[in-house]
Amino acid sequence: MQKAGLSMKNMELPFIREMFESIAHRYDLLNRLLSLSQDIYWRRTMVSAIEAPDNGVLLDVACGTGDVALEILRQKGRGVSIFGVDFSPNMLMSAKNKIKSIADNSNIYLLAGNAFNLPFREETFDAVTIAFGIRNICDKLLVLKVFYDSLKPGGMLLVLELSTPGKGFLLSSYLFYFKKVLPLIGWFLSKNLKAYQYLPSSVVNFPDPKSFAAMIRSAGFKNVRWKSMTMGIANLHVGYKNG
Repeated sequence: MQKAGLSMKNMELPFIREMFESIAHRYDLLNRLLSLSQDIYWRRTMVSAIEAPDNGVLLDVACGTGDVALEILRQKGRGVSIFGVDFSPNMLMSAKNKIKSIADNSNIYLLAGNAFNLPFREETFDAVTIAFGIRNICDKLLVLKVFYDSLKPGGMLLVLELSTPGKGFLLSSYLFYFKKVLPLIGWFLSKNLKAYQYLPSSVVNFPDPKSFAAMIRSAGFKNVRWKSMTMGIANLHVGYKNG
C-alpha cells in the first residue's frame, strides 16, 4: 500500500505542498472571506456528526491551521485525544500557534505526515476527519483505504469537501465567481494567483456526491451517506468501518 501511495504523479504532491506553504499565513482570512464565513458552519456541522466515545481517539488529516481540531475540542471536550496530520510545515506552525493561543495544554497533537503513510498503527482511531483536503489527493480510493485501515472496528469516516451546485443560474453565477473573481481576491491577499486558479479547477473536477459515495463504499465503508450544505457548495460524506 505504501508503494502505491508513493507512485502518485511526481509533480502533484510537491506543487500542492508548495502552494499551501506559500498561503499558510493568509489561509484563515482567505477562507472566511471567500466562503463568506460558511466554512465555520461547515466544520461545525461535520464535528457535530462525529460519533465517538468520551475518551475517543480522533484523527484529522490535512489538518491545516487546526480549525477542525479546535472545533472537536470545543464540542467534544478534553476527554478525547485529537491528532492532526499535515504535510505543510507552515500550516502546522500556524496551527500550533493558534492552538497555543486558544487552548494551551490541550489534548491536540500535531504531526507532519503524508495521508498515504500515516505514522500510526492500524485500528487506532474512533473517527477520521478530512476537511477540504481530499480533492488535492490524486489517488482518492487508495487514501480512503488507508483511512479505513486506520479506524477501529465500528469507527467513522467524515469527509467535508467543496462541490459545485446544481444546474441553472446558481451554477453559472457560482462558476463565474469561482473562476473569475475568487482568483483575483486570493491573489490580492496572498500574492499567489496560481493557488487560487488551482482551487476552482480542483473543485470542478472533484467527483459528484453520488460518485464519491460509491468510491467510499469501494474502500470498504458501510452505511455511507452524504449531506449537502449551502445550496450544494459543500458536502459532508460519512461512512463506517464494519464493527
